Amino acid sequence: MPETNQQPEKNQDFVPYQPSEGEEYMNPAQLAHFRQLLLNWKQELMEEVDRTVQHLKEEANNFADPADRATQEEEFSLELRTRDRERKLIKKINDTLEKIDEDDYGFCEACGIEIGIRRLEARPTATLCVDCKSLAEIKEKQIGS
Repeated sequence: MPETNQQPEKNQDFVPYQPSEGEEYMNPAQLAHFRQLLLNWKQELMEEVDRTVQHLKEEANNFADPADRATQEEEFSLELRTRDRERKLIKKINDTLEKIDEDDYGFCEACGIEIGIRRLEARPTATLCVDCKSLAEIKEKQIGS
């Protein structure tokens, strides 16, 4: 399943994790950092869903002009497609939180090496290291062509 382009927004509260020298990878402090990052991202997405529902309720007009009605339907359709992508992303976030709970977070599903803190901060739901992800994308392009 291809990753969505949606990534957590880096707000002013975001502080990158600074590992100590010799610190064990995916120790409790790192796991807590990523859990909070994921929970904050999920909260932002849930708030956006609430805003969309409210917007659809407020803006639902029955325009007499077919062009106006078509424009509104297209806007709603676009908004709902975006929310559907975010719904899938929320599921991915929940799956990732489960991996943290199971102590199985931060390692490549294909080769088992560390994904890396900076990559995980950029894409907290990543399941592949950069090399395996690049290889998967190359294979996908070859099959898709």
